[in-house]
Amino acid sequence: MSMRGTLFIVAAPSGAGKSSIVNAVLARDPNIALSISFTSRAPRPGERHAEHYHFVDEATFQGMVDNGDFFEHARVHGDLKGTARQSVEPQLASGKDVLLEIDWQGARQVRSKVPGAVSVFILPPSRAALEERMRARGQDSEAVMAQRLAAAREEMSHYGEFDYVIVNEHFAVAVDEMCSVFTASRLRREAQVARHGRLITALLA
Repeated sequence: MSMRGTLFIVAAPSGAGKSSIVNAVLARDPNIALSISFTSRAPRPGERHAEHYHFVDEATFQGMVDNGDFFEHARVHGDLKGTARQSVEPQLASGKDVLLEIDWQGARQVRSKVPGAVSVFILPPSRAALEERMRARGQDSEAVMAQRLAAAREEMSHYGEFDYVIVNEHFAVAVDEMCSVFTASRLRREAQVARHGRLITALLA
């Protein structure tokens, strides 16, 4: 029987570079599957259905909530976002590691259900850098920008709920640090005993 996979949670304020770091880590580590979240918002320029998000209308999303289809869900920046159970539980049971790219509210729900989940919070190197990255997208009005900056401060206040904190000042370093977290997690004693039980028994015979 295969060993159960590890659930990794990655959260960050909007504009901290979370998606770019996650994509770089996934390209380097084939043993992690990214769970694609559902959202009730419309796609932004360049976003594709089932690649960046599963885009559904709010009524469909609420129907999934009522049916108990979500592993976690929350309202983020006015839109509903959630992780489907089918995207997580079967893969973990088969021994595959799963990464959830979610917000702090969803992370709190997940930790209550999966105490062994490993969580990482990404911070920007400064408030100015965060605002610069947000503005570089060129997608939001000044009013929306002000709301996002206020929301980012609230999100960052929850960094203390996470196991690891990475400051994304230099992208390549942040990617290396994220990979190190995943490697270290797999080398924990409990994981290694489950993975190499026969070897350890033979060595101690």
